[in-house]
Amino acid sequence: MKIETDVKLSKFTTLGTGGPATWFARPETVPELGELVDWATEQEIPLAPIGLGSNLLVADEGFPGLALKLSGVLSTVKVADERLIAGGGASLAVCLHRARDAGLGGLEFVCAIPGTVGGGVWMNAGAYGGDIASVLVRAHVVDRTGGHWFTPSELGLRYRRSELVRGQVVAGAEFRVEPKPTEEIKTTVAEMQRQRKDAQPTNKRTFGSVFKNPDHELTAGRMLEACGLKGHRIGGAQISPKHANFIENAGGAASGEAIALIAEARRRAFEQFGARLEPEVQLLGDIEIPPVGE
Repeated sequence: MKIETDVKLSKFTTLGTGGPATWFARPETVPELGELVDWATEQEIPLAPIGLGSNLLVADEGFPGLALKLSGVLSTVKVADERLIAGGGASLAVCLHRARDAGLGGLEFVCAIPGTVGGGVWMNAGAYGGDIASVLVRAHVVDRTGGHWFTPSELGLRYRRSELVRGQVVAGAEFRVEPKPTEEIKTTVAEMQRQRKDAQPTNKRTFGSVFKNPDHELTAGRMLEACGLKGHRIGGAQISPKHANFIENAGGAASGEAIALIAEARRRAFEQFGARLEPEVQLLGDIEIPPVGE
């Protein structure tokens, strides 16, 4: 199996920023994934799957570890009875389409999540009242001790997080689906996509939502809008004029500029509302977001 070196991650991220990964590989089977995990463990280097590059911000200096892009068997999707079985590298959009074509519903909410099964499990991704925990039967996780199946409770799935840690890779998952008329699924998905297009900058390069919604009467987006941050720009990165919980690559952006916007947004939200906004985006490499209120 080929391990590449110094591969630019900016071409894999939806924001289009980030430096190179020191090592990069595309495992196609669980045994290959296990070999790579063992190799990284022996070399004492970090590893991380990058999925579709959404919900991911890579340091401009890059990632001094092994970046993985699951492919082959690890990105396939199939339906068996009333379960959908998918590799960790499979896109959630493909999962939805396969379920719909088989007349099976329950995954409609993933139409608003531009990521993979592995990433969805890792952060318990959700949208429009649904989340991965509500449909997940079990997930196959590979780490230095081998492969293990975990239920949602064993994964510790809760709002936009799990108890998975670096070094663990979601190789696959099984989802619970149920019979539903195909036209009903299409109608629901079309309405969700319409709402998403109306509210979010879907035609811009972003990494998705910046912050998790706080325990507050205002969502993160409404809070930042009230702070006057819509359209606020640092270099080539700007807070979306359409939705303040998104950062756009307005042209030639760097990850450091996005981090500066994140820091400024957290500072203003804390000063105006006393809220400590927690980033939803996953950080890869040497990136540190300054604390607030300390």
